[in-house]
Amino acid sequence: MEKLKEKCGVFGIFNAQDSSALTALGLHALQHRGQEGCGIVSYDGKNFHSEKRQGLVGDNFTNKDVLKKLPGNFAIGHNRYSTTGETSLRNIQPFFADLHGGGIAIAHNGNLTNAISLRENLVKDGAIFRTTSDTETIVQLIAKSKRLKIVDKIIDALFQIQGGYALTIITNKKLIGVRDPLGIRPLVLGKIKNSYVLTSETCALDIIGAKFIREVENGEIVIVENDKIQSIKPFPKKKSRPCVFEYIYFARPDSLLNGKSAYEYRKNLGYQLAKETENIGDIIVPVPDSGVPAALGFAQYKKMNFELGLIRNHYVGRTFIEPTQSIRSLGVKLKLSANMSSIKDKSIILIDDSLVRGTTCHKIVKMLYESGAKKVHVRIACPEIKFPDFYGIDMPSKKELLAANKNLKEMEIFLGADSLKFLTLDGLYMALCSKPRNKLYPQFTDHYFTGEYPVKRIDQNENKVVSQLSLLSGKSTN
Repeated sequence: MEKLKEKCGVFGIFNAQDSSALTALGLHALQHRGQEGCGIVSYDGKNFHSEKRQGLVGDNFTNKDVLKKLPGNFAIGHNRYSTTGETSLRNIQPFFADLHGGGIAIAHNGNLTNAISLRENLVKDGAIFRTTSDTETIVQLIAKSKRLKIVDKIIDALFQIQGGYALTIITNKKLIGVRDPLGIRPLVLGKIKNSYVLTSETCALDIIGAKFIREVENGEIVIVENDKIQSIKPFPKKKSRPCVFEYIYFARPDSLLNGKSAYEYRKNLGYQLAKETENIGDIIVPVPDSGVPAALGFAQYKKMNFELGLIRNHYVGRTFIEPTQSIRSLGVKLKLSANMSSIKDKSIILIDDSLVRGTTCHKIVKMLYESGAKKVHVRIACPEIKFPDFYGIDMPSKKELLAANKNLKEMEIFLGADSLKFLTLDGLYMALCSKPRNKLYPQFTDHYFTGEYPVKRIDQNENKVVSQLSLLSGKSTN
């Protein structure tokens, strides 16, 4: 389906037997955050061990022989979806480096907005890069620091980078978690028996039976050593601005965000959308799976029938990424099919969580009409996406975003729908935090809708997302 893609998921665990196996389970729960590659680095008290694979966690880290190569009680792991750097094994994290004073491994979720500028300066000073990922810039900055203690080296590096990021780091003595000064990218702290865990979402704690302790605060560094936790806040204090798309789409429905499940927030978005929508249509149909919670909230408010008018095929894998032309022409039918018995001769309210390019929605609307729908009214449970992202989301450039280039009526015609309506920005904030948007200090990172970027964009512009320079070609790669 045409959806935005989060860059990565991270997981780290300290002082636990079978740490690599627990990390593999955590990454499995975070698989929705990245499917291109996965990796684990462990530490056994003497040596660091690293295994990286392309593809899914379940295809690579369920093998006992692989996990045997990852001994030790410390481990961090990473699921990758590339937003900078090419898709190759060398870009799969965690990254490991031998520094003066010991080894260090880093897993990074997010995107740096000044990585290219930093990289160019580092290369001029003699640094040698092995990958095209912005994460290696962080490793290089830590290695270059003249500070003596590893935590001070990390802080030194953090004051040079900009963007949205969450880091998990292991050294030969510590597990360290870092969240960017605005808390754009997520990171949570948990505990299983006497072992602490740092990870992107609470669903990764649930799968291993760990207890959720709290979210790592924006701008906070959490250090776990000898069963004790230390918190450092080196940055000037700022109000938290988490990514609003964690609430709308990215986080797994059962993960907790600010004390509530993502599922609850998404139902609220649908409920609020229904408040803003006139009474039309016979049935509510979600675009599976992401549109289901909002559609349920919409149906409950309107007291209308909720129907699975679209059935998703969950078994379409990477085989169809490069299909033959005859297969490609089938388009969205590879992943979705219309449930004709539910939609024939019905006026449908089609609910989805977001609208990006609009090409998939256009195909869905056409499919519904071909299957006998009388009318199709499209309702989107978030505002119009008009601006690209630079903090760790794989988002099209502005010229590819439907709402950035067409008005409401033009979008409606493009989709082939009888009507189209988006949740208002005020409605979004009422659904998520029960109060209007604070214009001076917005509660979320919401530049997708407003164009108000919270962190300066040094390496990018709105019409072209500039990624890391390829080490092989010297050209920009995506």
